[in-house]
Amino acid sequence: MSAQDQASLDQVLAALGAISDSGSGRGLVELGWIQEPRLQGDRALFRLALPGFAQSQRDRIAAEARSALLGLPGINDLQIEVAQPNASHHQGAPIGAGGHGAGGHGAGGHGAGGHGQGPERQPIPGVRQVIAVSSGKGGVGKSTVAVNLACALAAAGLRVGLLDADIYGPNAPTMLGVADRSPEVSGEGAAQVLRPIETCGIAMVSMGLLIAENQPVIWRGPMLNGIIRQFLYQVDWGERDLVVVDLPPGTGDAQLSLAQAVPMAGVLIVTTPQQVSLQDARRGLAMFLQMGVPVLGVVENMSGFIPPDAPEKRYAIFGSGGGARLAAEAGVPLLAELPLEMLVREGGDRGQPVVLAQPATATARAFMALAERIRSSHLQPA
Repeated sequence: MSAQDQASLDQVLAALGAISDSGSGRGLVELGWIQEPRLQGDRALFRLALPGFAQSQRDRIAAEARSALLGLPGINDLQIEVAQPNASHHQGAPIGAGGHGAGGHGAGGHGAGGHGQGPERQPIPGVRQVIAVSSGKGGVGKSTVAVNLACALAAAGLRVGLLDADIYGPNAPTMLGVADRSPEVSGEGAAQVLRPIETCGIAMVSMGLLIAENQPVIWRGPMLNGIIRQFLYQVDWGERDLVVVDLPPGTGDAQLSLAQAVPMAGVLIVTTPQQVSLQDARRGLAMFLQMGVPVLGVVENMSGFIPPDAPEKRYAIFGSGGGARLAAEAGVPLLAELPLEMLVREGGDRGQPVVLAQPATATARAFMALAERIRSSHLQPA
């Protein structure tokens, strides 16, 4: 075969450069995810170094690379060397790292570190305090509480960040109206830093900003551990009085990762008055107590339905008194009883949190009262 019939390395680079990250739209060569492209006879080779959050794109990228390169003259074979994501939780690891490498579940995981908040906990640079919003089960409005609480605290004058740690079901971008935006990522490789999206007076990061719409996140524990640690330490949070963390429901890896990574001012337990919700909330509350994380109190959501045509009425469609009973059992305060109004759901679907869009509603006023109670009782003065 003559030299004219053999593709050049520049052609290989150009073909690979046309492949993009489905989340940000940036080229993989530009992002540094395609490394060491080279030619060996009729074979093209390169190293695919995907960060943790992009691992679900691997098969699609491999297929596009194969199609692009085997279409070049003189290339009859392709070899892709897949790099393992870095499992380190320290700053400097690639955004989204945390795979199945030597780090296992990361420092302070399910091994010798136990379940307590061990000595390896690292404060987030520039962030004074962290509180988490958790629930024992899904569907109780935990993300609605986290988003509106963050916005209410910001409206009260605090510099607030929101970390959407619900990796498998990230809803915060939709609730804040930024699902179509992508965060800026600066640096390359191990020095990448993500800049949060600024909206509604808060700074927010979420897995939902990094993946395509409807793209599932199919990860085991170590990768989940990695992305949460990097959302903590490889995000340019700036100077923040508080970061609110919206945790996924349940008592799994995300809760362990957060409690073992960063010192927290405490956690709010969200429940509805319904018995099945209370059962799961008890388990979640007990888990945080066993891990040495302060439980700030219980938030009862959907405590009573307020019909839009009769705002003076309330209907206890999920029961009543459940949040108070849970708080009394655990010896913690009942921080709020948040009513259920149609405007809350409508605002969340439109990306307009009710606490900002409808401040005169009963729910918005309850959120503002909750924010003031958290600010005055549990946040350190500046």
